Amino acid sequence: MLLRGKIGIVGSGFVGATAAYAMVMRGVGREIVLVDLNVQRAEAEANDIRHAIPFAHPMTIRAGDYADLSGSLVVVITAGVNQKPGETRLQLLERNAAVFRQIVPAILEHAPQAKLVVATNPVDITTHLTAHLARALGASPGSVFGSGTTLDTARFRTLLGQKIGVDPQHVHAYVLGEHGDSEVLAWSQVTIGGATLDEFCHHQQIQLTDKERVTIDQSVRRAAYSIIEGKGATYYGIGSALARIVESVIEDQRSILTVCAPAAEVAGVKDVTVALPRLVGGDGILATFPQPLSAGEEAALHRSASIVREAISSLGL
Repeated sequence: MLLRGKIGIVGSGFVGATAAYAMVMRGVGREIVLVDLNVQRAEAEANDIRHAIPFAHPMTIRAGDYADLSGSLVVVITAGVNQKPGETRLQLLERNAAVFRQIVPAILEHAPQAKLVVATNPVDITTHLTAHLARALGASPGSVFGSGTTLDTARFRTLLGQKIGVDPQHVHAYVLGEHGDSEVLAWSQVTIGGATLDEFCHHQQIQLTDKERVTIDQSVRRAAYSIIEGKGATYYGIGSALARIVESVIEDQRSILTVCAPAAEVAGVKDVTVALPRLVGGDGILATFPQPLSAGEEAALHRSASIVREAISSLGL
């Protein structure tokens, strides 16, 4: 039986533990179970986060094994090897594929109806692999998706909001495609207060030069690399993004988020998993919204999807 507020997190490293902490701070769910090959680490993280509960929202958090995921409405997968400094997300592929072939069946054996939210990089390919494995085990369409460019979209909105002097929550802008080097900032689709970006800047007498756009683009695209170089890993942003995604499922909020999920075709590339604006609710992915991009953006999205498709093909999928 599904327990409406139960969440599983497989992987208790920086990302998994930070996601759990963000959920506690945000008040997402009623019970969180941490599962990790390193049981001592999972227990320590659960204990540490438990001590924050009196300062946040009432819930239960504990360590467990795969059997303890039974009844989970959502299981977040953060397990896998870490990205090394200078290593691209796509270079992680072979090392993490082997991990997923073991953990996905173990999760679905005990939580067959759970929505699976994948965060392990390279997230587009690991999500595609997870969906492939889950379908073979009887999972329903739309029940598997990844964090995609949810964090990249937040970075884009934050940097653009700072530049134009608007709260990022009121900047409507998306990053599409691969969560990685080939991602596409959809400048043509940016709106603020119902106006296009150009209209808004004209009305507010704001200068947004091509050079400033390039700077924002590179800051979004290279954010993870600079953070990893400085402190070895990224986890606050993605942990918060995962809490937001899980909240949308747990509360059936029907939020539009740039998660990644398998699609029959994206920008002319067939059978691929990349990020697009999608409607996310209690049943997982409810709808996908293709964007009316400029010709240059459409070509960039085609390239991005092609890169991901090539990596997926290397797994024989």
